[in-house]
Amino acid sequence: MASYIIPAVIILLFIYCLVKNVNAYDNFISGAKSAVDLCINTFPYLVAIFVAVEMLKISGISSYISKLVAPAFKFLGIPNELVDFMVIRPFSGSGSMAMLSDLYQMYGPDSYVSRCASVIVSCTDTVFYIVAVYFSTVKIKKLKGTVFLALLSCFIGSLFACLICRFI
Repeated sequence: MASYIIPAVIILLFIYCLVKNVNAYDNFISGAKSAVDLCINTFPYLVAIFVAVEMLKISGISSYISKLVAPAFKFLGIPNELVDFMVIRPFSGSGSMAMLSDLYQMYGPDSYVSRCASVIVSCTDTVFYIVAVYFSTVKIKKLKGTVFLALLSCFIGSLFACLICRFI
């Protein structure tokens, strides 16, 4: 059933275009052209974010930050095993997913640590990637408040994830 959804949507779009007398091909080409322009315009911002994430990992700054915030996280009830995970999550989606897989292998998928990490992945996002992509397209340069609030919401989401998983 699911394999028929995309072809059905495409057929419905063509029927809609015929009814409304819209040239579907020209509109598709126009959209594809603007998508290419969007990719070209956002590429430098994405490269900057990827380089920054790799520099954080290689230099050991992310490990240092993790060690620095570990006591506060422990006080709030967040397991020490998740400190590195929570530090990497706002920077790298693929890095945090790899760490999640490692947590599953080390502690098992039904453990408290793995459940917390799973909920953290679902309620937080890669803040710096999103800021780079979306704000670069609208040319907004003042990001201090936005980034601070996004990181704060990720932290609060992670805190509540661990709190909820404690009772489930």
